[in-house]
Amino acid sequence: MAQESLYFRTDTLGGLSDSQPLSEKLEYVHRTINDHYPFIERLAVAIYDSKTDLLKTFIHSSNGSTPLSHYQARLSEASSLREIIRLGRPRVVNDLSIFCQSPHEHSKRLLSEGYAASYTMPMYRNGELYGFIFFNALQKGVFSEEVLHHLDLFGHLLALSVIQELSHFRTLQAAVQTARDITHHRDNETGAHLDRMSRYSRLIAAELAELHGFSDEYLEQIFLFSPLHDIGKIAIPDGILFKPGRLSREEFEVMKGHTTKGREIIDGMLEHFGIAALDHGNILRNIAHYHHETLDGMGYPEGLQGEQIPIEARIIAVADIFDALTSERPYKSAWSNERAFALLREMAGYSLDPHCVEALLNNADEVERIQRRFGENPLA
Repeated sequence: MAQESLYFRTDTLGGLSDSQPLSEKLEYVHRTINDHYPFIERLAVAIYDSKTDLLKTFIHSSNGSTPLSHYQARLSEASSLREIIRLGRPRVVNDLSIFCQSPHEHSKRLLSEGYAASYTMPMYRNGELYGFIFFNALQKGVFSEEVLHHLDLFGHLLALSVIQELSHFRTLQAAVQTARDITHHRDNETGAHLDRMSRYSRLIAAELAELHGFSDEYLEQIFLFSPLHDIGKIAIPDGILFKPGRLSREEFEVMKGHTTKGREIIDGMLEHFGIAALDHGNILRNIAHYHHETLDGMGYPEGLQGEQIPIEARIIAVADIFDALTSERPYKSAWSNERAFALLREMAGYSLDPHCVEALLNNADEVERIQRRFGENPLA
């Protein structure tokens, strides 16, 4: 027997081992499922933010329309999904018309696009809810026990891929915080500050999603990566970082180096964590390296102008400046939102991206909700 005959088999799910974005892995799994079950029209993942109780659309693969995109809702208000958590079991809906009277926007959108059946699996890791996987069909009654048996296998493999990637970046954030604790580094960047500015950043990105063609995956990357924007300050001497007065020209040059140092630290961390090849690593690098660039070219470290500055850096700049203005610091009192908005308007066009500024201003109510939820703890 020829030795080559031993290697005739193609691994059905071998593509999951490739280095590619999660969205492409999802599409790969969807195509594989469709080889056996062509009626699975849509495969989607929503992820959960326990701090705000928000369930957010993340990645999807749809053979037809995309009924849910850039959408979020509170899990506490979705009784059917809460039952999945309470019972510890997935949800099988072989006739989605039972939700025809539902007041929820996500139910209305799915029904309006003709979806007729759904299977929903929760994603857990060590008891922590990461979100849900949805299998949707345009036909009723298609989720038989045999079909569900195979979808469970695909679903758990997909959940492992999603959780692994999200865990990588949570680990990066934890590593940065640990480094700050070890070096007694605070720079007034409390956990509440990072919670707020990361959500302001996502808010801005979501408002600009249609203009720039942002995917839900990109929005979540902005949310996850924005707290790492000032990681390079770990390398700045305390005498400069905590100097109460104005920095000298020489000291300011050292301070400016935190952007370049941040990029170097990010590169090293991605390499050490074995995720340097991830497609969106450049988003994280851009945030650390370019968040102090300004539209007029007077920023640093490279003096980029206008759209030369990566959009993620322009988004983070607005979120970070706004939170700095509206937060109390040892050397200043907190500004009102109205006063901070007024200054952002003045800076728009020459320093800050005007679309990013307007995106934040358009969501003043949500900004206030974030501030109420993530206020500073005076005992911290």
